[in-house]
Amino acid sequence: MTAQTLLQALGQLLLSGLATLSFGVLFAVPVRHYACCAATGAAGWVVYWALTAAGLGPALASLLAVIPLAGLARFFAVWRKAPITIFLFCGIFPLVPGAGIYYTAYYFIRAENALALAKGAETFKIAVALALGIAVTLSLPLPRRHRQEH
Repeated sequence: MTAQTLLQALGQLLLSGLATLSFGVLFAVPVRHYACCAATGAAGWVVYWALTAAGLGPALASLLAVIPLAGLARFFAVWRKAPITIFLFCGIFPLVPGAGIYYTAYYFIRAENALALAKGAETFKIAVALALGIAVTLSLPLPRRHRQEH
């Protein structure tokens, strides 16, 4: 890994953490959870960034990036005794294919149907990959000491 690549990774980490933190502020996340939210989003984005830089497609990179993100959100939820949605919704923000949704609508409105269909299909694949990654990660049982006993 070169110094330039390391510097880029650090920049991606800091900016994605800041973006995730900003999203948390926007959605009134309690201040005590800001750092954990930022860490969750930054971790997911850096994994995605590294995988796409290595040549993986956006859908597969999203699937593989959301797995550690959801695991980290789950860890923070147990550790901080807070709902997982606080960390998961904020953390997934950098991975949501907002630009893909925008360009799908843009091409559709401009009657460029082939481009709209292609961009829409790619965006749909990313959304399904995110949902599958979250579902698989959160379906794993918690260790016995973290389960709530009734």
